[in-house]
Amino acid sequence: MNQKTSGAKGNMVAIVAMFFLFAMISFVTNLAAPLGTIWKNNYEWSGMLGNLMNFLAYLFMGIPAGNLLVKIGYKKTALSAMVVGLIGLILQWMSSFVGTDTGIFDVQGATVTLNFLIYLLGAFVCGFSVCMLNTVVNPMLNLLGGGGNKGNQLIQIGGSCNSLAGTLTPLFVGMLIGQVTAATSMTDVRPLLFIAMAVFAIAFVIILRVAIPEPNLSSGKKVKYSHSPWNFRHTVLGVIGIFFYVGIEVGIPGVLIFYLSDSAASGITVNASAVAGGIAAIYWLLMLVGRLVSSAISGKVSSRVQLSFVSLVAILLIMGAIFLPAEYRVSMPAYSVEDGFTSASVPMSALLLVLCGLCTSVMWGSIFNLAVEGLGKYTAQASGIFMMMVVGGGVMPLVQNAIANSAGYMASYWLVVGMLAYLLFYALTGSKNVNTDIPVDEEPDPRNL
Repeated sequence: MNQKTSGAKGNMVAIVAMFFLFAMISFVTNLAAPLGTIWKNNYEWSGMLGNLMNFLAYLFMGIPAGNLLVKIGYKKTALSAMVVGLIGLILQWMSSFVGTDTGIFDVQGATVTLNFLIYLLGAFVCGFSVCMLNTVVNPMLNLLGGGGNKGNQLIQIGGSCNSLAGTLTPLFVGMLIGQVTAATSMTDVRPLLFIAMAVFAIAFVIILRVAIPEPNLSSGKKVKYSHSPWNFRHTVLGVIGIFFYVGIEVGIPGVLIFYLSDSAASGITVNASAVAGGIAAIYWLLMLVGRLVSSAISGKVSSRVQLSFVSLVAILLIMGAIFLPAEYRVSMPAYSVEDGFTSASVPMSALLLVLCGLCTSVMWGSIFNLAVEGLGKYTAQASGIFMMMVVGGGVMPLVQNAIANSAGYMASYWLVVGMLAYLLFYALTGSKNVNTDIPVDEEPDPRNL
């Protein structure tokens, strides 16, 4: 009786720790764009470079993270991820005081200092951590829940924590920065970095002390298949779709923050960065709402229908944002350093872009489900490839930011329209499995016959 009670308490502690880690994934990831407003003040071209470094890590760590999970287990992988994440956060903190006056090289007439390179290294290291945690948290929550409906319920709750952290991060950064000036630096956001370090450290101790089930440790035997996920057309097109989707999800609020923080472009003259952070927070909040709605209707509405609908709606919203003049304004919830939570007059385009959060919330699950349909034994391999393609969240926003710098903020959203058009094509046509002749069932082990 006591053993059962102790086990239940241990599981509950581990579950809570996983919820914190689920939130930390979003917290650390979504630091990049608002922190970019600080560096963009020094280097016009640097706004999305931290974001790129964060997501670039997925390209190198996507498949190794899955292999690591199999070789050393959930617990050791999670512990390793937290150590890596702590190192990445420490590096970003160090960028606030190390090498601030040490010039390294010149880019477009501006001297790049050592502290900026330290920040980029920290963002890259954090990307490794987040990739590892993404590989661990979902299956670990399912295991701790005992699988089935309870396991799925825990994953949904964890996803809600993820979205909540995504909502709060740009808001908190905006509150700390206020108005971006020549004096704004990484020292202004140290409190958030300290909080993140503390959460990682506490979660490490908790997970270290809690027993975690390890049913999938490798026996050391490698299995070779006659085909691969690359032999399935709908999977290959789905891989491209995931690459574009993450670029869409990150690029919409990322460039929006830069747009609203730019007083000359947005017309926001007081606490522009704080307002921008508050508006971006609404985008992530709507993603949370969209996920809850999707989970309620997914049993009746197919992934293909959902992806088609939200892609089309998002295209219409963004095109509306592009063509609406900045003079058309609307009042939206915001944060003022002097008055706390209040309202701010912002371009109506901002409202339309924020509403896209309802659409992007549905896309990952829909693309993934369509891309792995009919893969059978090749599904695990495909999952590792999809994790690598999260790098799109770094590459495409960087391209979008370059377009924004040369052609204007709203013009850059034509890139997002193009990526959404691809997702619409994928939902309608590209997701159909035309390679049904490839055997996908697991072959029996001759030793067991």
